[in-house]
Amino acid sequence: FSTLGHVPAEQVKRADLLAIVDGAKAGGTLRTAQVLFTDLRQMFRFAVEREVVPHNPLEGIKRSKFGGGAVERDRALSDSEVQALARALSTARMTPRNSVAIWLILATSVRIGECMGAVWATENMDVTALAKVADRAGAKLGIVDVAARTWHLPTTKNERTHTVHLSDFAVAQLTKLATMREVGEDGKLVPWLFPATDRTRPVCIKSFGKQLADRQRSPDRRMSGRSKSTVSLLLPGGKWTAHDLRRTSATIMARLGIST
Repeated sequence: FSTLGHVPAEQVKRADLLAIVDGAKAGGTLRTAQVLFTDLRQMFRFAVEREVVPHNPLEGIKRSKFGGGAVERDRALSDSEVQALARALSTARMTPRNSVAIWLILATSVRIGECMGAVWATENMDVTALAKVADRAGAKLGIVDVAARTWHLPTTKNERTHTVHLSDFAVAQLTKLATMREVGEDGKLVPWLFPATDRTRPVCIKSFGKQLADRQRSPDRRMSGRSKSTVSLLLPGGKWTAHDLRRTSATIMARLGIST
């Protein structure tokens, strides 16, 4: 938008759009280039259908030009895999907090960044300051109020506010997590549900993904200094990620007739 926002839609040329996508590709962010291309092409298709522009400047160009199409994941754990996961966690040697994180994502459908960026609701909390800290850690601020049984997300990936109403199971997981709450160097309770080692910010979301990945690899591929429980979280359907937990949650909710 900063590059072409001032240009009328019907005057945007193919070269203008490809320059933006090529710039992302040249910068080493291939995935970003692919997403940019897909979104821009879809946007102009929308504009053509509604006669905003006479033609789509990107029509006829294949995504393979930008490194090929990304593999779309559609992994959702089956009911039996969720049960197997519950049994596997007892021997996977995950940190207690990360074990709870798995169940919270399944129980609420929050994204991993929203999970790691959550804080406990308190009076007079500085939401703006906390949001900035969460953003710097690559997370999204969320406010968990166990008493009200809500998880409020001031902003989401879709740029909308959202409030998750917590089930009994989710509350039970949060109650367990509350027993692990620590005190910071200032003598105050740490606000983060999943604090980093220094307790001043949320833990990096990549560390959670690594804990999952490290437990889904063959022993000969174990990384130095990482978990020895290399196959402890392998499930019959293959490897899974934190986002697959969210997809699993959404799938189960849809099956139950719950809108997500």
